[in-house]
Formats: sequence, structure tokens, C-alpha cells
Amino acid sequence: MTNFGSDTPFILIARLKVQEDKVAEYLSLADKTDKAVEASEPGMIHHTFDQDPEDPLSFVWSEFFKNDDAFLAHLVNPPVGDYLEAHAGLIDGDVAIEFYGTVGDKVIEAMNGSGLPFKVFKTKLGYSRI
Repeated sequence: MTNFGSDTPFILIARLKVQEDKVAEYLSLADKTDKAVEASEPGMIHHTFDQDPEDPLSFVWSEFFKNDDAFLAHLVNPPVGDYLEAHAGLIDGDVAIEFYGTVGDKVIEAMNGSGLPFKVFKTKLGYSRI
């Protein structure tokens, strides 16, 4: 088994629902943010925005990070800050953020300070291979 922690990859899933009259505006914001993240974050291995097949107002961001440092860089990336500020007025309810894979104390501390709700699913067994 890999010794999982701050130097291993992990997945972040963020689930949200967009206000019905704000979908076009949100999709524009999501597209702009996705392109900015691709251009500025080499530690982001995978970054997609997917629509729920049963609810056209529900979406999921899927993000795969190289390690904790890549996520911490993402969290302070100015386009991500702009996105978080703008998206608050476009979503319906809260975003649900889930981390799949063990993350270190700095990620937990950063998320606690962010005010965003989150849950960490710690790895019990398995391996990572990039």
C-alpha cells in the first residue's frame, strides 16, 4: 500500500445546484474558470464540470490533484477566488465538497479557514500510480 498523505494524489468532488434563471451565466463563469485553471495550474491533473443526467440544474466539478501543494495553489489562484465570489450568487443552496484520498493538515486547515463545507474520505487501502 502507498503511504497516503500530503504528497499523494487525491480527488475533489464539488456538487452544486444552479438557480434556474442563472444557468447560462454560471456556465459562462465555469468555462472561464476552467480555462484559467488549465493555463495556470500544472498540478491539476484532471478538471471537469459535469451535468447531472437527471437534473439539468445540478452539476459536479471533478478535480484530480497531484498532491496537497497543488490543491493549496488552486485555492489561492486568483481566477478561483473570482469564481468563488461570483458563484455564490448563482447557486441554489450550498456546495458540497468531498475529498477522496488522504490529505495533510495544511489542506484541512485551509478548508476550515475557507468557510466552505467539506468532508474528507480517508484512504484505507489501495495505491496511486501516475
